[in-house]
Amino acid sequence: MNSFLKVILSFIVFITFTIVGCKDKTDLQISLKEIFKDYYLIGTALNYEQVMGRNPKAIELVKQQFNSIIPENILKWERVHPEPGVFNFEPADSLVAFGLRNKMFIIGHTLLWHQQTPNWVFDDKDGKPVSRDTLLLRLKNHIQKVVGRYKGKINGWDVVNEAIDEDGNYRKSKWLEIIGEDYIDKAFQFAHEADPNAELYYNDFNMWYPGKIKGVEKLVKELQTKNIKIDGIGLQGHWGLDYPSNEEIDLALETYSKLNVNLMITELDMAVLPIPDNNTSAEISKNYELKKEYDPFTNSFPDSMQVKLGKRYADFFNLFNKYKNHISRVTFWGVSDANSWRNNWPILGRTSYPMLFDRNYLPKPAFDYVIKTVK
Repeated sequence: MNSFLKVILSFIVFITFTIVGCKDKTDLQISLKEIFKDYYLIGTALNYEQVMGRNPKAIELVKQQFNSIIPENILKWERVHPEPGVFNFEPADSLVAFGLRNKMFIIGHTLLWHQQTPNWVFDDKDGKPVSRDTLLLRLKNHIQKVVGRYKGKINGWDVVNEAIDEDGNYRKSKWLEIIGEDYIDKAFQFAHEADPNAELYYNDFNMWYPGKIKGVEKLVKELQTKNIKIDGIGLQGHWGLDYPSNEEIDLALETYSKLNVNLMITELDMAVLPIPDNNTSAEISKNYELKKEYDPFTNSFPDSMQVKLGKRYADFFNLFNKYKNHISRVTFWGVSDANSWRNNWPILGRTSYPMLFDRNYLPKPAFDYVIKTVK
């Protein structure tokens, strides 16, 4: 090969390397929080290992992609207040410190829930249900202690979680049985007293069911009529490839947007595996036996499924963008496929692919589908 051809080939290699290198560099610089900065906050849930600094890959991705964080479990009653007078704030302290260092909008999850609340909260020393006044006092003390500790640091709280059934009635829980329907009023009042500047939210799944829409709408209006502070409602996005329909989400967002509160898409992920009984809820008490037909992608996620996942995410984000003047935050429930609760719910031990980032914390095709709803 003569020297002229060598020069030409070297030039071609240099140009090719430069173009590919620049493309890779640009891709790495794309972030959800930047793309959606004029729309809404983009958040993610962090688990115990992440907030304790044991998953550096996940943490680097969080810093690059998100501007809001929420704890997955560490602020739920059973974790932060497992026994009377005993509090474990170390994980939550770590999460809050991380959020403050990185100038993130921090959400506390959750102050009152029918799940993951220790039995001692509802029982006396003999194991019998406590009185209304006793339970209200325990609720008030818990909220004052937890919210008070992070006053001025945690920006918003999921005060009450999943209190309305799909038919629009109050969920039958120990909170309702012992205190009565005003337990929700009290929880919001206690939270407001503990931190008057924090935003306060109601959060629930299946928020697109007609009955639940009516029930939540009624709840919000009643709180507003009583001058009880409520700043937003969270629509848990535990959705699937074939549910809910775009029209159902559109109608839900349109209805809630008229309530004069912020809307938030919370706990967003995508069910891509078969679900027994066509269960669309996020009720953690439901569990099913692991069978091969319910775990079809143990080795890899096919390209055809990647496309379905991407198009579905794009459908949802196009709707979110339509209501960007009402939606203040979209939060994913997990950083990557490796961290998602869907690997173990409603069937323990499955290999699921619900997020925008894969098990190596790299963007999946769905990431590009979401980005393109803006660009």
